[in-house]
Amino acid sequence: MIVAALLVLLAATVALMAAPDRFRGRSAAGLGAAASALTFVLLALAWDGKASTSGEVDVAWIDVLNARFHLGLDGVSWPLALLTAFLTVLCCWWLARSGAGPAPSARFVALLLVVEGSSIGVFASLDLLLFFVFFELALIPMWFVIAYWGDPKDQAGRRRAATRFLLFTVTGSAVLLVGIVVVAIEAGSLQIADVQGTHSVLAASLIAIGLAVKVPIVPLHTWLPDAHGKAPTVGSVLLAGVFLKLGTYGLIRLDVQMLPSATAEIAPYLAAAGVVGIIWAGLVCLVQDDLKRLVAYSSIGHMGFVVLALATMTEAGVTGAVFGSVAHGLVTGLLFFLAGGLKDVHGTASLTALGRGLYERTRWFAVALLVAGLATMGLPGLAGFWGEYLSLRGAYEEGALDRSLAWTLLGVATIGIVLATAYVARFVRMLLQGEPTPIDTDRDLRARGVVVALVVPILVLGLWPTLLTDLLGSGVMGTSLLGVGR
Repeated sequence: MIVAALLVLLAATVALMAAPDRFRGRSAAGLGAAASALTFVLLALAWDGKASTSGEVDVAWIDVLNARFHLGLDGVSWPLALLTAFLTVLCCWWLARSGAGPAPSARFVALLLVVEGSSIGVFASLDLLLFFVFFELALIPMWFVIAYWGDPKDQAGRRRAATRFLLFTVTGSAVLLVGIVVVAIEAGSLQIADVQGTHSVLAASLIAIGLAVKVPIVPLHTWLPDAHGKAPTVGSVLLAGVFLKLGTYGLIRLDVQMLPSATAEIAPYLAAAGVVGIIWAGLVCLVQDDLKRLVAYSSIGHMGFVVLALATMTEAGVTGAVFGSVAHGLVTGLLFFLAGGLKDVHGTASLTALGRGLYERTRWFAVALLVAGLATMGLPGLAGFWGEYLSLRGAYEEGALDRSLAWTLLGVATIGIVLATAYVARFVRMLLQGEPTPIDTDRDLRARGVVVALVVPILVLGLWPTLLTDLLGSGVMGTSLLGVGR
């Protein structure tokens, strides 16, 4: 089923690339949505409900390197693969229905499908070289999305943002590759299952640094706000909802699970970096005027919670890391659809320029923005709460972190929740309250179904978190990372 899903995306991508120029707009977006929806169904069918790997495919690939085309999904990777397909469906739906901006070309939609397929490949890869190939494959289409379909009013700015994105991520990938080579030499295998238990602090450190760029972890985060500020709406959705998850998933799969004893030695540094990101991002959000950049910085803060959670190397922590990643994809996806929709129509995402009174002008839009904001600050009953709760609980439990350090980081991270409450209250007040400003805000989101499709799972996972935690528990318990702590 996994291979079938990838072949569906490949066929749709080839068809879109070969399509004539007149094949654009709803036709191109509709084909992309159909291919992504079929991919979602195939991935859903690939899961058999067991703790072990489902839908496994293992065939010889590059004999001289002993590399294999080895794919499979477990309780950790399956939800992220589904999230990828789901968000891509919504991106194509948005392109077909939003009515904001020019009609999307077939090639633009094809690039989105390449990002989708390569990301699913990362989540499903059980061979280190295959993981890296899919990991790299996602970079180029995202560069094109930002550089050629980004902010139409600032061509030079979007090219600079795209180039900075590429330079940072390629540098991180180079460091990651060196780490993978070190592991392969020391373990004598590229198969993740065979490598598990290898003790190489050097490899664990190189892999962590390489993936930290993609997460991103402060201070390797500076490419992200510019990329989001210049990316098109759907580019920002996939960048935050999917692309960043390649980094956090890689940390879980390649460091925490594959190299547990070595990762335990660098876990305090990872956890501290995560907490620094939480506080730094929260402070920047308090003074940020551009809504898209504000959401970008909030992503850095939320990824900080994910990094803190996985660095604890406890069952609750790793479960919280994956839950937080899924919740972040849904919540931030919603925020970027809303913020990007405003910018597409009004030419700006400035909170000051957009004016006030959105609640009086477009109440459904205001309600959606309020739900997304409350989920961002971790309100109980919404999906964002459980990722933060499990992250903090993981830090509380005995794991890879020293008790005194864990309690210190726990206390500092809690300040981040207060900061999130403050910056959410600020942008909600600036946009929703007050006398209506005479600008048109109803025509930017004819694709209301996209918003509803995101609000529903945010509410469902917030009220019934066991729908995901039970699945994640089986995936986490099936690994060897537990009990590594001190």
